[in-house]
Amino acid sequence: MSDSQNTYDLVILGGGPGGYAAGLRAAELGMKVALVERDKVGGTCLHRGCVPTKALLHVAEIVEATKDAGAFGVSAQFEGIDMPKALEFKQGITDRNYKGLAGLIKVNGIDTISGEGKLTGTDTVEVATDDGPVTLTGKHIVLATGSETKTLGIDVRDRVLTSTQALQYDSVPKSAVVLGGGVIGVEFASIWNDFGADVTIVEGLPHLVANEDESISKALEKAFKKRKIGFKLGTMFKSVEQDDSGVHVTLDNGEVLDAEVLLVAVGRGPVTKGLGFEEQGITLDRGFVITDERMHTGVGSIWAVGDIVPGLQLAHRAFAQGIFVAEEIAGKSPVPPVESGIPRVTYCEPEIFSVGLSQAKAEEEYGKDGIETVEFPLGGNAKSAILRTTGFVKTIRQKDGPIVGVTGIGSRLSEQAGEAQLIVNWEAFPEEVAQLIHAHPTQNEAIGEAALALAGKPLHFHN
Repeated sequence: MSDSQNTYDLVILGGGPGGYAAGLRAAELGMKVALVERDKVGGTCLHRGCVPTKALLHVAEIVEATKDAGAFGVSAQFEGIDMPKALEFKQGITDRNYKGLAGLIKVNGIDTISGEGKLTGTDTVEVATDDGPVTLTGKHIVLATGSETKTLGIDVRDRVLTSTQALQYDSVPKSAVVLGGGVIGVEFASIWNDFGADVTIVEGLPHLVANEDESISKALEKAFKKRKIGFKLGTMFKSVEQDDSGVHVTLDNGEVLDAEVLLVAVGRGPVTKGLGFEEQGITLDRGFVITDERMHTGVGSIWAVGDIVPGLQLAHRAFAQGIFVAEEIAGKSPVPPVESGIPRVTYCEPEIFSVGLSQAKAEEEYGKDGIETVEFPLGGNAKSAILRTTGFVKTIRQKDGPIVGVTGIGSRLSEQAGEAQLIVNWEAFPEEVAQLIHAHPTQNEAIGEAALALAGKPLHFHN
């Protein structure tokens, strides 16, 4: 490639959700774009995270529906999981999405350069390709190198897995210890439990999904107890040994848990080491790239998006940041994404969604007497009764003000994050939401009912 061919309006280091979203939007705005990716475009979310995990969670949902079929008058019998077939289904979903994304990138005229990229100047990226090093020059550079699984120094091999290996595990483990009760941990615990494994979660914090509203955490713990998913809270991991019989996990209290596998699910860390960021003057904090509110690093025309920027590690957050940066570069003065207004979903069974502030955070901001809350139980929702799910939708308002938080737990409740994010981000008052007519019978009514109650006119329950 000639120097002119190697010069771009925008060079993006990393082809995950943040990187490719920035590239697609920039291309739509008429920019010449290069996208550098060492693996496959789509990143962790498409190939080793969100999409394949949710495919297996769907398989788990079918398993549970089969086991419970008799309650609906359907004669069916669960005989077991064909894991190679389930993995084939999962991979088919991933491959289909990857093919579509690669085609979309190509049709938008984005040059994809395959290889390990490194920032070598405030306007240059060097890529180690199969054909030798290639230097790309960009008027603007976006860093979007994503995240990787944390291991806490644990030797990951054989029966000790991360989520990446767990997604390829070609049999159902008879038993599993899951280290970490956050999103990844409870999702895999949910999958393996449905598939027939004996699962125990070890979590150092006082609750499962500890970043959620405490009422949600307690409801999930109650649901997991009913499903016979074990968990040990406020307990720290000490060590693990493995042999032909399985893994032997020692906790800091001396207790030893024996299982077929150990899943290490203690979060994800930024991929920034050795990529030349600090050498170019970019500020890192525990490996994360520090930016201003407009995603600028403070160095040249270098921006950063996605999991390498402190905050929620979510694909849709990365999408929003990538689009924002492309429009910022184009001079459109977009509104920066607001972290608290980003929907957060955990796809275990029962599902969890939340937008805005938890009750604890709202009390910190407005005081205990400065907020009002309502929990509408799904027992009062006809569609939830049909689905045989329990749980609730909770709304939190600033006293005499707008709704500042919406959260919920129950089967299939992730789909309600859409209206919740509109309510919170548009600073809607309960009285305004109460005026909207919610279709019956839907789970969406639960949000409407909670708003009715918060507005002082509950319909199907007494607050």
